[in-house]
Amino acid sequence: MVLIALIGKKMAKQGLEFQFLGNIVDCRDCPLKNICFMLESGKYYKITNVRDKEHPCKIHDLNKVVTVEVEEIPVPVAINKKQAIEGSTVTFENLGCDEINCEYYNICNVFGLRDGTKVKIEKYIEDINCPKGKQLSKVLVRW
Repeated sequence: MVLIALIGKKMAKQGLEFQFLGNIVDCRDCPLKNICFMLESGKYYKITNVRDKEHPCKIHDLNKVVTVEVEEIPVPVAINKKQAIEGSTVTFENLGCDEINCEYYNICNVFGLRDGTKVKIEKYIEDINCPKGKQLSKVLVRW
């Protein structure tokens, strides 16, 4: 399903993948906020088409946003290695790791994905060499 969104003109490139981090307080009075905020916080999206239409914006560089078409893409997460089976549905639990310098920190502490959420594993990516010795795998999921 194609979704319409607005994104800063500098970032509006076909193929760009990004995570929508949620609403911005400074945008609460903008007449276009419903278009910007129709994406789901924490989910990942890919720009599939950049349209010509530009709009003024007080937040983004160049004071412009561009209309884009996006599609939701699976979210990378770290899960227990025993659960990393493509096609299975599991109950997600953030690992709550505090190793902020670890290359896997963001997929062990996933923004926008709550504990107890049922997720479907779409793809196994790799096993993770966890500095704390946990048996983990990187997978792509949807919820």
